[in-house]
Amino acid sequence: MNNKKFGISEITKIAILASISVLLMFIKVPLPFAPTFMEMDIAELPALIGGFAMGPLAGFLIVCIKILLNIVINGTKTFYVGELSNLIVSSAFVLTTAFIYKHNKSKKSALLGLVIGSISMSIIATLSNYFIIFPLYAKLLKIDLNAFVGMVAKINPLVKSYFTLMLFSVLPFNLVKTAVTSIVTSLLYKRISPILKRK
Repeated sequence: MNNKKFGISEITKIAILASISVLLMFIKVPLPFAPTFMEMDIAELPALIGGFAMGPLAGFLIVCIKILLNIVINGTKTFYVGELSNLIVSSAFVLTTAFIYKHNKSKKSALLGLVIGSISMSIIATLSNYFIIFPLYAKLLKIDLNAFVGMVAKINPLVKSYFTLMLFSVLPFNLVKTAVTSIVTSLLYKRISPILKRK
């Protein structure tokens, strides 16, 4: 399928998958070592499936539409910082995974893509949170970065500084999130792909 041109069928599938992504964002699970404003979901699942079936661009569009729909429906509680973070990390996960699968459409390639995509997202999430997201959020809230450290240190004794906040909270959060999402994707994709590949 040509990633640069989508027909009505592909556009419809992208819209449906993006809508499912929004619904999945409502199902959140807090992780005991992460900040209360970081809750795990598997909303990247439809974008990964769409990326496998229709290519990286489709996966990226599903991510973008998901975020826009969520803003329209729920607004923002993070001055759009959370949405920016979502765009960065979800895109890293979906694009990396879909690009690897695109060049060799096999089960082994799909699993390799999910593993590398998970690692890519976790690293990019940690770096973007360290340098961009947390500092920007702190600036908008007019609080010191150490406020986040103190908040998380109460539930995670390994967190003693801003660096350890990233190392022992943000990084494992994303590793768990991508691992769960990857497992569910690997279990569902082959069952769903025949539907998505129909014209």
